[in-house]
Amino acid sequence: MSGNGRGAAARAVVVGGGIGGLTAAAALIRRGWQVTVLERAEELRPVGAGIALAPNAQRALDVIGLGDPLRALAAWQGEGGLRTPGGRWLSRTDPRAAAEAFGGPVVLLHRATLIDILAAALPEGTVRTGAAAELVDHGGADRPAVLRTAAGDIAADLVVGADGIHSTLRTALFPAHPGPAYAGFTTWRVVVPGPGRPFAPHETWGPGRIWGTQPLKDGRVYAYAAARTAPGGHAADGELAELRRLFGTWHDPVPAVLDAAEGGPVLRNDVYWMATALPAYHRGRVALVGDAAHAMAPTLGQGGNQAVEDAVVLAHHMSPRADPADGLDRYSAERLPRTMGIARRADRAARLNLMRGPVAIAVRDTLIGTLSRLGPSFVLRSFKDIATWQPPGRTYADQAIKQDNTRRQETL
Repeated sequence: MSGNGRGAAARAVVVGGGIGGLTAAAALIRRGWQVTVLERAEELRPVGAGIALAPNAQRALDVIGLGDPLRALAAWQGEGGLRTPGGRWLSRTDPRAAAEAFGGPVVLLHRATLIDILAAALPEGTVRTGAAAELVDHGGADRPAVLRTAAGDIAADLVVGADGIHSTLRTALFPAHPGPAYAGFTTWRVVVPGPGRPFAPHETWGPGRIWGTQPLKDGRVYAYAAARTAPGGHAADGELAELRRLFGTWHDPVPAVLDAAEGGPVLRNDVYWMATALPAYHRGRVALVGDAAHAMAPTLGQGGNQAVEDAVVLAHHMSPRADPADGLDRYSAERLPRTMGIARRADRAARLNLMRGPVAIAVRDTLIGTLSRLGPSFVLRSFKDIATWQPPGRTYADQAIKQDNTRRQETL
């Protein structure tokens, strides 16, 4: 019997059609849930440009059968490293050593490609766009959760809040929580045609500023930038002009990437993070995933990765044939310490990366160079516990095979 107590298929509604929401939908469907995704926008539009998926997120996607399709369309992170604005290398990365340490490579792809892969894995009609939803009842042991939409109220055995940093579901569940805090910096992102000549992938740290350039598999380049600034700002003459003021004199290929961005979109977003942890990642029959639960700075590249982990772990604990309370308790207990630990580390990394004082920068750069010369293990060690994470239990494909074999034996 399903968790709704009526014998019908257990129903889950996912609010938000981003990476975490679509992964949760795919994972829950494999567990036997009937799933609907409600996306406020009129189409599935990923926020952002490129995304690096570390081995931890790839393993989670392997659980739902999407790891191989993703890797086929992604670029493996190549040899590159960390530089100064003048071009001097502070450290060099060895992708082979990283893959050995982490159990697999870091791969890079456009967020739209990842969204397409996730959406294609869902049955037709699963995603409803242009469908804003408001939580009116978080549900409990004796009642379903209820969402209000323009088409009417929807009752669900499980609601997954994947509605982003400024989540309305989080606010409804925990109205006294202060929500995410401004991290002290703003980011910009572009995807442009390649410069037509080889270049080494890199991240460059300047005083209060970061620039990164990474190639995509299709020949385009994903570039990202960050700078310490007050929140809510926008350049009167355009964001590309602002980027040229901040980074236009930095080493090659930064000026060429800025030239290639002429006439294209430049995404600008203030960075917020969950400086105060939520008491739990669920209440009643509603669970939060991704930025809705634990928004974090992008300085460790784990925001989307942790949303994918959340989705697969949540589905693992949520049997469609059981009361959701125990599974939701286990989900919060498993995910809250890990994700908040990573969020705090990302904030500390931002403070290190975005230093302004010349003396502090000189000490930092000297330390990085020294550690780099001691070998890749010193550089990789701080990330290893994040990247080597393993998803819980067997893959759902294995479970389905076992269930099919059981059914066959029962009919003999």
